[in-house]
Amino acid sequence: MIKKLILGGMFSVLSCAASAQQSGQQAPAFEPDTNRIKSHLFFLADDLLEGRDTGSRGHDIAALYIATEFAKYGLTPAGTDGYMQPVNFRKANLVQESPTFTFNNGEQEVTFSYPKDYLTGPDILRAESTLQGEMVFVGYGIVADELQHNDYEGLDVDGKIVVMLSGKPQSFPSEEGAHFASGYQKGKYAAERGAIGIITVTTPRDEKVRPYQTRLSYIHTPRMAWLQDDGTPANSFPSLKGGAYLSQPAAEQLFANAPQTLEQIYAQLERDESPKGFEMAGEVNISRRSLHSQITSPNVVGILEGSDPVLKSEYVVFSAHSDHIGFAKTVKKDNINNGAMDNASGTAVMLETARLFSEMKVKPKRSILFVSVTGEEKGLLGADYFARNPTVPVESMVANVNLDMPILTYEFADVIAFGANHSDMKASVELAAGNAGVSLSADPWPDQALFTRSDHYSFVKQGVPAVFLVPGLTSKDPAVDGSKVFGTFLSTHYHKPSDDIHQPFNWQAAKTFTEVNAQIGLTLANQEQRTKWNDGDFFGNTFGR
Repeated sequence: MIKKLILGGMFSVLSCAASAQQSGQQAPAFEPDTNRIKSHLFFLADDLLEGRDTGSRGHDIAALYIATEFAKYGLTPAGTDGYMQPVNFRKANLVQESPTFTFNNGEQEVTFSYPKDYLTGPDILRAESTLQGEMVFVGYGIVADELQHNDYEGLDVDGKIVVMLSGKPQSFPSEEGAHFASGYQKGKYAAERGAIGIITVTTPRDEKVRPYQTRLSYIHTPRMAWLQDDGTPANSFPSLKGGAYLSQPAAEQLFANAPQTLEQIYAQLERDESPKGFEMAGEVNISRRSLHSQITSPNVVGILEGSDPVLKSEYVVFSAHSDHIGFAKTVKKDNINNGAMDNASGTAVMLETARLFSEMKVKPKRSILFVSVTGEEKGLLGADYFARNPTVPVESMVANVNLDMPILTYEFADVIAFGANHSDMKASVELAAGNAGVSLSADPWPDQALFTRSDHYSFVKQGVPAVFLVPGLTSKDPAVDGSKVFGTFLSTHYHKPSDDIHQPFNWQAAKTFTEVNAQIGLTLANQEQRTKWNDGDFFGNTFGR
């Protein structure tokens, strides 16, 4: 799992804070217990849990541990079965020897080789998949009325296979562009116009960011979807019968007799032009087989009831994902992806935050909803399920604070709240961070659109303003470069067995991060007005209620 400021609502929040200070009220201090944080993290990242893969026994143990902690703090069970909200998933694995791809250009038949020339994934809907038809090139395959962009304009793709470029135009705003260019949205645009399949073509820009060769490491990755009440997978398009992702050499062959060659299309991309669509010569035939199974994995949900007789019916939501990726496909002795930083650390901080709130003499005015979600590593699935099947009314959730992979190895002087610029949460987070003795910094990687890439985005899509909170890059120790520390973690430990308890955790940083988190929750729960999207904000306009 990416781009990122409107200040609407900021001054009203700050004025409320000023009024409180003038009346002599001070924000309560929180004293997180580093030993508790450490014990949560070390247990969740222990080899015993075998990497907490979604649906595994190890993850079930993690979920039970979290539910037991919720009970210890006196939280009200808010799942569908006590603290648990079981989620049924369909899991699909591609039969690796099954994919076929032939292309008849009218003169000869070309056979592409899997996975050398193209990639395809398992079909979540069908065990046997066959896709045959004519093709239409549709540029990036994006429809974005808000950006005056429609790649399907003037094209008839009904009953056809659409061929599209990966990614989006460089001119698109990063976060909005990440929404329009997501795989789900591109599938939706195609299905709504009658397409029967999608062939995606790599681009030079995509090759720099994620070369085709690196994608070969993921060919055995299963596809998962949560099941609706009728047993069908959610977020799927039955009319799309299949598809493929082409390497550049294979794509060059596909476009050899087209109105424009791939080289000409790439030249347009260099000029940041959006290529116009056209019908393509020839017909393709793609097939594959998939193995299906069903698994169940729980979200864990608990409520700390608010103290205000009216506002307690509104909820500030804390979320953190409890799953990780299980065993690594390696011959090395250590093949357990423990997920200490990703995301035992975030879950440990959420648990300690729950304890701190439970021990407050005067509870927050609004209720606090703690949600430990499953299936984040499979595509934000547990959060999507909860946000669309919430155990409290969705309109009562006023804000979400998400904790995913906080890097807790150095004492930081600031925090980053991805997405804060989209709502008046920016002012609330800034105020709360100050109460904890740190500052709020702007998104240092706006081109990565991280606001769209973790569990909070599932809440955003249901209209709930949200932030994704992580420690900032400014260290209290001038000798430590926070940006370098973060980069080293990503290149050395991210989604590897080395993301374990032997990393150099800084427990003072864990304490500070927990205090910031608690202060944010307290500020959001006690402020007079519920959080609102900024006027004119894209995400507020698109998803807001």
